[in-house]
Amino acid sequence: QTHPTMSSLSDIVPPGVVTGDNLLKLLEHARTNGYAIPAVNCTSSSTANACLEAARKNKSPVMIQVSNGGGAFLCGKSIKDPTNTVAGSVALAMHVRTVAKYYGVPVVLHSDHCAKKLLPWFDGMLEADEEWFAKFGEPLFSSHMLDLSEEPDEENISICVEYFKRMAPMKIWLEMEIGITGGEEDGVNNEDVDPEKLYTTPEQVFSVYEALSKIGDMFSIAA
Repeated sequence: QTHPTMSSLSDIVPPGVVTGDNLLKLLEHARTNGYAIPAVNCTSSSTANACLEAARKNKSPVMIQVSNGGGAFLCGKSIKDPTNTVAGSVALAMHVRTVAKYYGVPVVLHSDHCAKKLLPWFDGMLEADEEWFAKFGEPLFSSHMLDLSEEPDEENISICVEYFKRMAPMKIWLEMEIGITGGEEDGVNNEDVDPEKLYTTPEQVFSVYEALSKIGDMFSIAA
């Protein structure tokens, strides 16, 4: 039996990878109807297919994510070329784009945490977005995340502004991180940080909003 939320969603956005205006419609539908969209980091076509199958069975939208380490794994662990993470991430995106429509649900293609030292990976994915956009009028990925939370707030925001200027014309969603990320992820370790410092202030969030909202509205703040 089709979930009523999914029934109405199918009238709003098409199945397969959603970007730009369709991504906005999907996120607004989720907010209006009070449901979350699961996001899963995938490291192979098989794990991506498993997520798509689960989404199909549950008649749910899904976010397929790739991390920097996942991109390297997708390319092959023996490959040490510095662009291996880009190649693997693009390969996953191309696979998902090819098969997603057959699962009958909306799919968000996202890249996960990107620290400053990993910006060449981000650059490579944006180049792939631009190439795809030139051919098809939409980016390869739906969204990307910049996690520059290790850097001073001013530098974090200024770098995000420059990238968002490049992303906004393609209607790519930007997720940015401000404040300290708890635990450990992709080489960023904050397991021993003072718990009080884990809380981002309203002032920090507003600073991001002030800077990015001048460029566009397709952004979110992880805090």
